[in-house]
Amino acid sequence: MTDTFLDGNSVGGVLGQVFAVDVTAAVGRCNGCGRSAVMAETRVYVDAPGTVVRCAGCEAVLLRVVQSGDRTWLDLRGLAVLQLPMGRG
Repeated sequence: MTDTFLDGNSVGGVLGQVFAVDVTAAVGRCNGCGRSAVMAETRVYVDAPGTVVRCAGCEAVLLRVVQSGDRTWLDLRGLAVLQLPMGRG
């Protein structure tokens, strides 16, 4: 790590590209059991305050999404990694 850094605004462009993809085709790895699979294979529950996405292998919570008004909260702590397809040929 170096002492040279930019503020958080500098990551806006790259994150804008990342979150503009089809997340159902992304491959996530569960922190609980280590299973890797496309997000389309997860189990999604919408009867909670928000949306809860669980691992199909061990039922651990992978992510939570809560929307209210003009805000969205995204909790990804159940994922060790999320590999996103960028759609570039």
